Formats: sequence, structure tokens, C-alpha cells
Amino acid sequence: MTRPLVIVWLVVAGTIGKLEAQPVNIRVHDPVLIRQDSVYYLFHTGRGIAQWRSPDLRHWERMAPVFAEAPAWTEQVVPGFQQRNHIWAPDILFYRDRYYLFYSVSAFAKNTSAIGVATSRTLDPSDPEYGWVDHGPVVRSIPGRDMWNAIDPNVAFDEQGAPWLAFGSFWLGIKLVRLDSTLLRLAEPQEWYTIAARPRTMTLDEREPGDGAIEAPFIFRKNDFYYLFVSWDYCCRGVRSDYKIVVGRARDIRGPYLDREGRDLRHGGGTLVLQGNDRWPGVGHCAVYTFDGVDYLIFHGYDREDNGRPKLWILPLQWDEDGWPVAHLE
Repeated sequence: MTRPLVIVWLVVAGTIGKLEAQPVNIRVHDPVLIRQDSVYYLFHTGRGIAQWRSPDLRHWERMAPVFAEAPAWTEQVVPGFQQRNHIWAPDILFYRDRYYLFYSVSAFAKNTSAIGVATSRTLDPSDPEYGWVDHGPVVRSIPGRDMWNAIDPNVAFDEQGAPWLAFGSFWLGIKLVRLDSTLLRLAEPQEWYTIAARPRTMTLDEREPGDGAIEAPFIFRKNDFYYLFVSWDYCCRGVRSDYKIVVGRARDIRGPYLDREGRDLRHGGGTLVLQGNDRWPGVGHCAVYTFDGVDYLIFHGYDREDNGRPKLWILPLQWDEDGWPVAHLE
């Protein structure tokens, strides 16, 4: 049986190469990455949460989705969701003795949404302890009640080791809420912050996302700062996508996050990290990781030469003399 060829874009030391890997044509949205032992595991938006593994970030093997069937609770949040089982924007981390996979359940362009979490002792499906246990929703947004959207989760830890959940898309921006020590629910009493937003035309129907296009937060701690990466503008439009990545930083995980010019991300600030070009009109929904002492920017880009299909990008992330992240498509 002949299968189509995977094309993964990887940039190492500034050299862009087209790598031939496992014979499957992957379309990646919202990628996140983790390494267990010597194997890298990639999770992204897809039916049941799509996942892949690689020994070297070059050659990828497709794995079975995390959820063969959507968790039962998702039907209460989005009627009809179980039929498609199309789960968005996961986040993966290792905490204490197991892996935590946060994920988004939502109706498109509505804040009928929730963030759930599942755990597994291992990521290796050949291990007898492998198996994802779903723990249900952590936070939920409801139209008419909330002016925020419970999608695009990212978990980060403060200096004291307390866990925080950043999330959000459009509406009134990116939220940060403290989790309890199990990571399975919000800490009580609840502690909420807005950490980034863009100007929004408030005359629009409050049930609609509006025009403040911001989403996909990712908090990365380096040296004495927390860096908040977010995506501006629009994904999911193929060659018409104009996604881009911006950043701000703060001494406190709760903010305020300021850009290079001192502008607050809560009021539309943001320093550009990466934007598209003629070949890749939109790039975004990023994550940042350190492997073997090298920082990497992980994201998807829309390929104009392949009908706007989203592809995986892995770029080495540099830092300038003032401590700001620098990345280049070329």
C-alpha cells in the first residue's frame, strides 16, 4: 500500500530544510510537544486529539488518537460534539508522577466552551501503565454569562510552584486562573486575572467573538521573567490566514505583561516575534520548550504552495541582548 509523504518543516541553526519522514501527510493545528526518555511526543487539534512520536524531531510516526470516543461530559457542553469528537488546542505537561493533557471542547466562533483534563502514567503505548484517564471539565464558559472563552489552555507554574491556567480566545481576552495542587480543578478561593486583550468593538453582539483577535496563550519562564506569547489576528483561513505571534513579559506570573515599548498586553500591547511571508501567510498558536539547552518555538503555518494547509514548524528561539525572543522564518 502506497501512502502519501509526510513533510515536516524544521529549522536548525538557521537552515530551513524539507525533511522526508514517515509516509503520512500530517496537517497540524495548535501543536504542543514533550519528551519522555528519548522520544518526542506531539499533540495537536484533531479528532480525539491527534498525536505523533519521533526519536529526533525529524521522523514522525502517527499514533492512535488520545480519545477513540469523546468523553461523555462533552455532549452537555456542546450538543452533538461526540459525533465529531474534534478536540482543539491541547497542552501537555509532566507533573509529579504523571502526564497531564489539557484540551478544549467548543462550538466554532462561540464561547460555548470548556477545558478538560486527562492523565496518564506514561506516553508510551507499549507500557502496561499507558492509558488516558479523563477527569472532566476544569473550567467552562457560557454565552450570555461570560465575556471570555474557555479554550486554548496552557499550564504554568509560579516561583512558589503553584499552578496557573492561562486560556482564552477573542471576547475580552486572555485569562489566568489559579489551579489547585491536583491540577484537576480551580483553587479556592478562586483567583482570576486578565493578562492580555485587544481593543474590541463593544457594540457587537456580546454572544459573538468580536474583532479583538487574540488567542493561544503560552507562558514560558526564562531567567527572571515570565514571557507571555499570544497569537494575533486570524487562523483557520488557509492562504487568507494572517496569524502572527507577539510577546510580553512580567516579573510576576499574574502580570502585568509589558512589551518592549512598555505597553501593557491587557491594553493591546505586544512585541512582534514572528509573522508570515509570501510562502507562509499566517503563522501562530505557538508553544516554547527547552530541549538539551536549546529553546524552540513550535507553531503551525499555512502553506500557500499546498492550498493553505497547516504544517508543523520547529524553530530555534534566540534571545537578544535585552532578553527578548527572536525568531525568523528565513
